[in-house]
Amino acid sequence: MDDVLLLSRIQFAVTVFYHFLFVPLTIGLVVLVAFMETKYARTLNPLYRQMADFWGKLFTINFVMGVVTGITMEFQFGTNWSEYSKYMGDIFGSPLAIEALLAFFLESTFIGIWIFGRDKISPKLRAFSMWMVALGTNISALWIITANGFMQNPVGYVIRNNRVELENFWEVLTNPYAWHMFFHTVVSCYIVGSFFVMAISAYHLLRKNEVPFFKKSFKFALALGIFGATLTPFIGHQSGVFASKMQPAKGAALEAVWETQREMPFHIIQIPDPENERNAFEALSIPKLGSFFYTNTFDGKVTGLKDIPKEDRPNVALTFYSFRLMVALGVFFMITTWYGFYLYKKNKLVESPRFLKMVLWSVLLPYIAINAGWMVAEVGRQPWTVYGLMRTAEAVSPITVPEVLFSMISLVAFYTVLLVADVYLIVKYAKKGPSKLIMEEEGGLSHVS
Repeated sequence: MDDVLLLSRIQFAVTVFYHFLFVPLTIGLVVLVAFMETKYARTLNPLYRQMADFWGKLFTINFVMGVVTGITMEFQFGTNWSEYSKYMGDIFGSPLAIEALLAFFLESTFIGIWIFGRDKISPKLRAFSMWMVALGTNISALWIITANGFMQNPVGYVIRNNRVELENFWEVLTNPYAWHMFFHTVVSCYIVGSFFVMAISAYHLLRKNEVPFFKKSFKFALALGIFGATLTPFIGHQSGVFASKMQPAKGAALEAVWETQREMPFHIIQIPDPENERNAFEALSIPKLGSFFYTNTFDGKVTGLKDIPKEDRPNVALTFYSFRLMVALGVFFMITTWYGFYLYKKNKLVESPRFLKMVLWSVLLPYIAINAGWMVAEVGRQPWTVYGLMRTAEAVSPITVPEVLFSMISLVAFYTVLLVADVYLIVKYAKKGPSKLIMEEEGGLSHVS
């Protein structure tokens, strides 16, 4: 059973990682496309029409891939985690059902209107349709995070017949843990979308391709990036404070805190040594700042891992380094976007090849940061599937190792094909630029007619 548990955890982690390569870009990019559609509807400037079509094509490719990976991922709750589904299905199923019936149909309906009604509906209706898609993606994220939020902080339930049953739906919906996660996740997705557009724009600006188009695209993405990168540290801080309060073991693992203490310092450089329950190295310490990060007060009390049973502790090294990586990249995003703003205001953006190259090669960093954040959230919750109610070892299905291996290999192969196809199509159309895409589309239409 230990092997089944380990393999099932690896399979779910891998498939979630694959799926979450598509979701953040969908949430972040749709806002920019909707804004471009709105600008065109208000001004009828053909540049904005061109921008919405070009970036909308890349969005559509990613959107389709995200839907496919999301559907297959959910089957694992029945195949690999049936004990969890039986125990938690009454609560976990409700948000997912609402997400499918409300958010998914809202997204699919209006993305269909936007794509197939291109020459049949007004610019205002196209803009409205894309904003409805944006609303649908956010509603989808809200309900999925609501389900996950219950796993992090169970509320509004009662235990009957040895299973968790829903007692107060409003309490589940207003779970503060879920709302902290929702805002932190969505704003982080805006960073993913902004760096995606800035990176492709930088690629073309370096080659002086269609400079007005990509300079304007860079400007819109930069504005969203500044918003997301500046707001994320504040939202993330409050989310971390709440998470540490509700899950002391996760909180202690974030900074490898071993001894319970007040007025805890913050160590800029730190190497944890979980085997000996200590930190092997600490340097550049700032007095009392650690307590502030955990409690919003400089003399706050922070629970150490030594006061938590070993069987209730998460993987300290993985949680610690994932958190540090996320924070370091968050600082990088804030510095990069504000420096980009300075260059744009000084009209030096196009003449700054080093900065443009840095932005281009940074396109994957927001993906790494947001997945590191989810690793903190999920690994930090272990060994619990539902915190305080059900351990992960109790949630796994009574299946065999060969069955898990077969499904894991099949899913990884399937997802890898989708990922390769997604990257290939996005790179292909992103490199062509808007003018070549328009020529190809018009040529295709002429050939058909």
